[in-house]
Amino acid sequence: MTPTADASPLAGFVENIEFALVVIDASRNISFVNKSAERMFGYDKAELVGETLDLIIPARLRGAHNAGIARVAAGTPSKLSGKTVEVSALRRDGSEFPIELSLSVWDGPNGVSMGGIIRDISERRQRDMRLYRLAHQDTLTGLPNRLQFDMQLEDALERGEATGLLLVDLDGFKKVNDTLGHATGDTLLQALAVRLPAALDANAIVARLGSDEFAVLLRGIDRPAAVAAAANSLLHSFEQPFEIGDHFLKLGVSIGGAVAPRDGGDSEELMASADLALYRARQQGGSYRIFEPGMRNAVAVRRALQDELLRAIRAREFVLHYQPQVCLESGRVMGAEALLRWNHPLRGLLAPADFLAVLETHSGALTVGNWILDEACRQSAAWRASGFAPITMAVNLFAAQVNAGNLAETVTSTLSRHGLLADALELEVTETIALDYEERTLEPFRKLGKAGVGLAFDDFGTGHAALSTIKRFPLTVLKVDRSFIRDMLRDPQDAAIVRAVLGMAGDMGLSVIAEGIETRAQEAALYAMGCRVGQGYLYSKALPAAEFEQMLKRAEHASETSITPL
Repeated sequence: MTPTADASPLAGFVENIEFALVVIDASRNISFVNKSAERMFGYDKAELVGETLDLIIPARLRGAHNAGIARVAAGTPSKLSGKTVEVSALRRDGSEFPIELSLSVWDGPNGVSMGGIIRDISERRQRDMRLYRLAHQDTLTGLPNRLQFDMQLEDALERGEATGLLLVDLDGFKKVNDTLGHATGDTLLQALAVRLPAALDANAIVARLGSDEFAVLLRGIDRPAAVAAAANSLLHSFEQPFEIGDHFLKLGVSIGGAVAPRDGGDSEELMASADLALYRARQQGGSYRIFEPGMRNAVAVRRALQDELLRAIRAREFVLHYQPQVCLESGRVMGAEALLRWNHPLRGLLAPADFLAVLETHSGALTVGNWILDEACRQSAAWRASGFAPITMAVNLFAAQVNAGNLAETVTSTLSRHGLLADALELEVTETIALDYEERTLEPFRKLGKAGVGLAFDDFGTGHAALSTIKRFPLTVLKVDRSFIRDMLRDPQDAAIVRAVLGMAGDMGLSVIAEGIETRAQEAALYAMGCRVGQGYLYSKALPAAEFEQMLKRAEHASETSITPL
């Protein structure tokens, strides 16, 4: 049977199958096409039959096709016979499209003939491209994703190219999502996908690694100064706010950089070096740092301290000291702040400055924080049971306790376990906790506030907390940081800040505790401004529980619950 035999019983099948059939002779002339071929290429049968195959082959491919057909016509076996290959074809309108071709060769009455079964695979190609993009491209921003970035980085390092790397971490993006919604956050990320590449050379590859994490690959860069210049350019690009709808959003950014092969010969080591630099940049805030070998030593020290803290938690080496909070008018002890100390077996008693920054991010922070709460409440109950006048116990919270999701229940059960009423306890929060706007963070404090537990904002005035923070939290106390108290007698600006905090607190019905009082002159000035409660070395340093108890006894023997400077 020949494909042109219209009388064949298979003619109907040949004409109506979904695949295109095209037959040519040894001269490259088309001798047969079916209806699917007409639809595929956009020609009528009369326009195809008799024409050369060049009609449906892109110009750039005709030479190779014609050479192959000539070899087959000369008797050389076709290497493609019986195989399926993917090539490009040409429609009548001049557009190219991908096809899948299965070739057959046979000897007919008029010599060698060749037939192709052709399938349009445009949809499959598009689907493959979509899958590729999903695998290698961030769907929100269109930037390369982590997989694609890792592949590019590996390729550069395997080729032995000098390579710069930047890791970019946004400061404040979470606040945008929480306060303005994820739609605004997504639009902001899309705006970043435009601004970041625009701040860099054309050869820089910008990728989105995670929610608010970006990375930049600088191929061919071998000098730390060049990486620093790129980081600085990115930093400057954040000086202008992002206009998202009706909002003008100001974001901060922290950037860490590294250079291969100086800072790492493989991708894992290079990424780790850049991450160490990013960690340092985050500590400074709104800055960039390029990796230095000393950073690795600092991390080793930090890891060693983390291991020691884990051992300390298990060995119960932590203790509490207590610093009195005093009425400035009468000298009466009104409260005590429970302060953590580490009774290190080799280094002796360590103050929080030696370990607290690491402990706050340690896996054991929740355990230690809940122990502080329990131990402080136990001690407060013990003093009351011994007949001492009730005083408020102030306890500092770790972020881990808030993030655990059961703060209100933990505090309530702790108070109940030690037989204390809610007003016996005052929780102190730092700016890190206060700046978390999520409802889940605020709700436990509202519950505790309604129950009567006090809530103090520690070190007020030293950071970025806005006045709206005070409005959101059910605060009862503002603690003025010692840095303002220290210089208030010789620095008018510090005095003005203290006076402003006292005035604002009075208008809002909040109490104020001035920290770091060291002299009678500071005490007198604060009292004249309206401050009524203070804390500092003028009254006492933080004392072990037994010594604090002796101080209370001395005050009672003096016929009033007051103390003299130590």
